[in-house]
This record gives sequence, C-alpha cells and structure tokens, in this order.
Amino acid sequence: MEIFKFVCELLIPILVFGVLFTVGKFIYKKIANSESRILNPKEYFPEQELETLKQVYYLIMMLIFFFFILYILVFEGKEILPIIVLQIIISLYVALTLDYDSWGNKILFFLLIPYEAIILIVYNSTLMIWPIYIIHVLIYAYFIKVYLDKFRKYTKTNGLGITIILLFSIVFFSFIITLFAEGVEPLNAIVMVSNAFTSNGYAILGESGIGKLISLLLVWSGYIISGVGTATLTAAILLRHNQKREKELNERLDKLETLIKNNKE
Repeated sequence: MEIFKFVCELLIPILVFGVLFTVGKFIYKKIANSESRILNPKEYFPEQELETLKQVYYLIMMLIFFFFILYILVFEGKEILPIIVLQIIISLYVALTLDYDSWGNKILFFLLIPYEAIILIVYNSTLMIWPIYIIHVLIYAYFIKVYLDKFRKYTKTNGLGITIILLFSIVFFSFIITLFAEGVEPLNAIVMVSNAFTSNGYAILGESGIGKLISLLLVWSGYIISGVGTATLTAAILLRHNQKREKELNERLDKLETLIKNNKE
C-alpha cells in the first residue's frame, strides 16, 4: 500500500506537469508565430536597450535558480506557496525552451519536474525524498552554468560591455549580506535589496508572499522602464542632432557642387 502511494505521488506530478507543458507549448507557439505589434518587444524598446535586457535576462535566470537552491538547502520559508508556484513556472518555461532532439534533454525534462512543489499543491503535504531535492540542486546548478555561458556568448557575439556584471554583483552580494545580517529568508532579502537599490527604502513591501513577488515585479519594471525612457529621449536628441548635421552637410555639398559647376562654365 505504501509503495502504491509512493508511485502515485511520483506519477501525479508527471501528469500535471505534462498537461501544463502541453498547454504551455500551444501558447508558446501561438505567441512565437504571432505578428501582433503588441507582442513585439521592438515596439517598446530601442534595439540597444533590448540587447542590454537580454543580458539582464540571463543574469536574472541565474539568480532565480540560486534562489531555489537556497530554499532547498538552507531556508524553509514561511510564505512557501509563491515560491513553489514560481518554481513550477520557471521549470515549465525552461522545459518549453529545451531542444528535444537529444536524449539528454528528454531526460532533463523529467529531472526538471518540480515533484515536491506539485505534491504540496495537490496533496497539501511534502514529499520528503532527499534524492529528489539533491537532483534538483544539481539541475539548478547546471542551469546557472548554462545561462552564464549564454550570457558570455551573447555579450561577446554582440560586442556588448560587461558593466551590467558590476550592477548584478552589487545586487547579488547585497542580497547575500542582507540574507544573513538581517536574519530574513531569501524572498524578504531580495525585496529589501531591490527597494534599497531603486531608492524605495529598505522596508519589506508586501505582507504576503504573492504581494512581495508583485512588489519585486513593480520595482524592477519601473526601474527598467525609467531606463528605457531615458534611453529613448537620448536617442531622440541624438537623432535630431544628426539630422540637423546631415542637412547642413547636404547644403554645403550643394553649394560646393554649384561653385564647381560655375567655375567650369
């Protein structure tokens, strides 16, 4: 009976994740094949800003996986529900982006399944199987390496600077220091650091775990959008200046051509 229960506890997450993956794949293809301007990031961001955001994206994915490792090995959060929901969403997203032509990625799909998170939602109980936790720690560490390699390759290929590493390092080490100095769990620490970094204070904004995640989304979205606004304004000023210079040069060339023509006559 215990063996049957154990098998069910392992099969249920696979089935649930399989359904989520099928639905997610359908939506993912619809978005990828869509020609809607609303879904086109180039409609909102300058090209240079998009390149920088791609760099930031790789670093954020690394931080999220490190975040999950902390919760598995060190911390047992009070507001665990938003963390496991985030774990399911990120695992699903990564599963959707994998190339399943290789057997390695097919195996990786099953290792990515957040068994304990799905079981906690379905059964309202935890699956205390340490091999699964250890496997997830190794998988998350592997994806930290994957996204680090992607960051390096993208930065080198596009000739981008690595100043963003300095920004990330400041946030990351501030997060680690706050984590232990303040004696708070990772979610609270990253909220505190984010608020302090974006000049919103040092308090924990949001009473619930969901509220804290929304606080993070709003803080960093505002920070990025403000940067986009500055970049767009700068680009507009430079464009106007270059257009003015181009017009002046064209007028000079026209005058020069006229003088040459008159001189020949």
